[in-house]
This record gives sequence, C-alpha cells and structure tokens, in this order.
Amino acid sequence: MRLPLDWRKDMANSLLPPEERHLTPDQVEALDKRRDLGHTLLVIAGQFAVIATILLLWVGQDLAWSPGWAHPIAYYFAVALAIIAVCGVAGALLRRGAPRID
Repeated sequence: MRLPLDWRKDMANSLLPPEERHLTPDQVEALDKRRDLGHTLLVIAGQFAVIATILLLWVGQDLAWSPGWAHPIAYYFAVALAIIAVCGVAGALLRRGAPRID
C-alpha cells in the first residue's frame, strides 16, 4: 500500500539547503548560471596558479640579475598573483551562494 504524496512533507532531494528548496525554475536557472560562472573563475585562478608556479622559478633570478627597474618576470608574477586573488575570491563567492551583482 502506497501512501499519498501529500502525506509526506519531505522533498525528493533532501540534500538541498533550506533556502533553495522553494525556488522557481527561473531562480534555479539563475543560480546554476551564477555557480557556473563561479566555477569558471575558480578554474581560471587554478590555471594562473600553475603559471605563477612556473614563473616563481625565474623571479629570484630576474630580481637578482636584471638591471634597474627592468624586472619583467617579477611584473608578470605580480600580475598572475593579482589575477589568482581576484578570480579565486570572486569564484568562491559566486559558488558559495552570495548574491550575484549584475
């Protein structure tokens, strides 16, 4: 004997956070798009982390041997670290569930 569906107040997917259980289809689509964008930004941060690791091999030599203010590898390394920080924080916030700023 099966019980009627209205007897059970549980959802099919009880792993959803409580704030996401009563979303409309449009809100679910927006949430998925925001999380996809966050995931993309985290991937970009990871790729730049690999690049920064490789640049780290030459930063010391560049700082020690390049004359004056001519330290291109150090500048590339600083830019890579900035991109990692910005994309990593933004991606983590978008994946976590903070509201998207359009």
